[in-house]
Amino acid sequence: MNIYEVTFKDKGKGYYFNGHDLKIPNKVTVIVETERGLQFGRVVDNTNLEEIHIDMANLKDIVRIATRKDYEQYLKNCKDGENALKDARKISEELGLDMRFLDASFTFDRKQLLFNFYADERVDFRELAKRLANIYKTRIELRQVGARDKAELIGGIGICGRKLCCSSCLKNLESVSMNMAKNQNLALNPSKINGACGRLLCCLAYEDDEYVRCGYGMPSVGDKVKTVDGEGQVLSVDILNRKYKVIVNEELREFCLDDEKDS
Repeated sequence: MNIYEVTFKDKGKGYYFNGHDLKIPNKVTVIVETERGLQFGRVVDNTNLEEIHIDMANLKDIVRIATRKDYEQYLKNCKDGENALKDARKISEELGLDMRFLDASFTFDRKQLLFNFYADERVDFRELAKRLANIYKTRIELRQVGARDKAELIGGIGICGRKLCCSSCLKNLESVSMNMAKNQNLALNPSKINGACGRLLCCLAYEDDEYVRCGYGMPSVGDKVKTVDGEGQVLSVDILNRKYKVIVNEELREFCLDDEKDS
């Protein structure tokens, strides 16, 4: 199978499609088949099957390389999407709905108009959808997204100085728990462990398995431990190196759990 990675936004997340016999250079625009209908995208990579782990049975097709006419249709859809966003905001205010719209987009074939919005509570948007359908004469879908999804759509820069993982490299948003921060011996300070979305950093999950493995048998800060020099209290731990510092007889000593030798 001839697999290509395609993105629908500049520097956005990529999705995999089957190009069959097509030979498509990087950065070339294409029309692809998706669950929502035809979409306009850009090829960012030709992928080796051995390098990815995806369900081949659900892989959609690249229909064709985009033409100039396709590109003109795409630009028209983008402009109409911006207008639809303004209409949705105006109508929601008239209806007194507490909704913060993030974006609006037509599928390439204009069979569907999708609105993403953020709200603190569930919203009854049936009347809003009805009015929008009367204006645009197409299927309307309003999708309420969470804080993580909002960050993925909007994008931004994380505390590491790089583009948010959710809007760049992550294919799936996995659940992140407070235990992951505890496993990595991080200070449970929201300003340190929360991302731009206000939720726990996605990157806490990246090394969690390794921290759990290396942390097996390690003491915790404040524990009383017995050493060759007597009993002491653990002052700090270096989980990945499996080392810990202990105050023994008012002296700071460092020990390695694996070799149990005073370093």
